[in-house]
Amino acid sequence: MRIAIVEDELSQQALLIRTLEQQLEREGTVHCQGFSDGLALQRVLRRESFDLVILDWSVPSMDGLELLRWLRVWKGSSVPVLMISSRGSEDDVAEALNSGADDYITKPFRPLELRARVLRLVKRSKPQSPDTPLSIGRWTLDPVGHLVHYREAAEAEPESYTLTSREFNLTLLLFSRLGQTVSRAHLLETAGYETEEAPSRTLDSHVYRLRKKLHLDARRGMILRTVYGQGYQLGLAEEERP
Repeated sequence: MRIAIVEDELSQQALLIRTLEQQLEREGTVHCQGFSDGLALQRVLRRESFDLVILDWSVPSMDGLELLRWLRVWKGSSVPVLMISSRGSEDDVAEALNSGADDYITKPFRPLELRARVLRLVKRSKPQSPDTPLSIGRWTLDPVGHLVHYREAAEAEPESYTLTSREFNLTLLLFSRLGQTVSRAHLLETAGYETEEAPSRTLDSHVYRLRKKLHLDARRGMILRTVYGQGYQLGLAEEERP
């Protein structure tokens, strides 16, 4: 789970990171990245992706609300956003939610409440439970057997492909974020690599094999694109778009 946190008070930032890592350790690997101002995170969001963004309202350079509006309007991102602030009036909460925040919590936060809200947002953004197949158009991803099924037509027998654990995790992430750019670091972590240790061509090799194995091309209506300097994006071919 990748979480970006904007908090300019370093003691509060460290507390948030420590609390999240402790509270979420049973959910798997948690990678928290802290930022002391809005512009710093904005620069990173141009090339990186996260499972959750936590924004303090009152931070330098670009406050949390400005960054939230940029994220929703200009970047068009649907990543879950939790606003955390000492501003707790009804008007403030309403303004943040109307600007695109998914949830709002006031300071000082309570660890168990923070954990519950974070898990709710992250799980809500995932289209299925861990063992439930994901179906998108002519494609079905089955987590139990690491299988991908493709059906050319409704009455046709599906073609099935068995993937490795890493290949399937990458495929599931890309399909669950259809049309969104997923960063290289995010994909590598999902595949189970430490990003600092993974060879530079590791991800490209995985993506090449996925393209070839699943035939992700215009004929099948799903194209896996390289987004220069950022990562990869799985999107519908033009003829498949509504």
